[in-house]
Amino acid sequence: MVSGVQPTGYLHIGNYLGALRQWVLHQEQYENLFFVVDLHAITVPQDPKGLAEATLSAAALFLACGIDPSKSTIFIQSHVKAHVELCWLLNCVTPVNWLEKMIQFKEKARKQGENVSVGLFDYPVLMASDVLLYQADLVPVGEDQQQHLELVRSISKRFNSLYGKKKRILKEPKPLIQGNTSRIMALDDGTSKMSKSSTNDMSRINILDPPNTIQRKIQRCKTDSLMGIVSDPVGRPECTNLLNIYAAFTNQSLTQAEAECREMSWGQFKRVLTDALTTSLEPIQRKYHELRKDEDFLRQILKNGSDYASSIAQVTMQQVKDCMGFIPIH
Repeated sequence: MVSGVQPTGYLHIGNYLGALRQWVLHQEQYENLFFVVDLHAITVPQDPKGLAEATLSAAALFLACGIDPSKSTIFIQSHVKAHVELCWLLNCVTPVNWLEKMIQFKEKARKQGENVSVGLFDYPVLMASDVLLYQADLVPVGEDQQQHLELVRSISKRFNSLYGKKKRILKEPKPLIQGNTSRIMALDDGTSKMSKSSTNDMSRINILDPPNTIQRKIQRCKTDSLMGIVSDPVGRPECTNLLNIYAAFTNQSLTQAEAECREMSWGQFKRVLTDALTTSLEPIQRKYHELRKDEDFLRQILKNGSDYASSIAQVTMQQVKDCMGFIPIH
């Protein structure tokens, strides 16, 4: 299983529930490769010092959330050069019109206007190389990523049809749908996904937010004037979102959480929600700060991870280059 997270912005509880916590649960079932996708991050301008700090921070959060380097491989994308090499080779078999159909590119291009980069357009091919490089069987995806995974599968099929007539070279990965994990929405708008790139920090609970900040954000988040804490995605999106968050952090189903909280006032519910969040995040935050104090240890784990990932990647690269007709160096 292969998956990654961008180091841009602040990782928030939506990233934790939808990705990091799910990764931890899968550690016993699969061989996992988890990486910080710093190459993807530069599709929009980044401050160099900020990117370096954010990359180490994201890696430390992987570990703090429970990813065990003895069970899973953790590394930084740019440390494995084959990601970029395979991306170029896949570029040469990927039709332009496939990329022009990508919804996320269209949305982001509208925001960036004339400054949109070739990298943003080509982002999905790099994502394909991230997956195909390790011959992944499974890729955990949310609903907003399914189009990207279908493109990965299409690129794999096209490459194999062109170069793998005698032997399949690249696997076609399957989606690993993320259980019953609810989509976490913004605190200021229950109809928009919680985003680490939002300019409004009050719209999200960051994994590293201290207790007083979490309390302030919950107290000020958007609610409604209706009585009772119940799930009603259409009529009460903010109430439903907060109830989903409470259910997730208390390890309950939405039905169980609703039964517990139905008769609560907004004031009561916000207090128990704040307690659930701070109690769950405190050990993660403590572990994170311990890791950041021992940067040599963190960097050694990342080096071990990139060494192992590179050994897998080089096998795939040799197979790809052989079938395409490239002459080996020796």
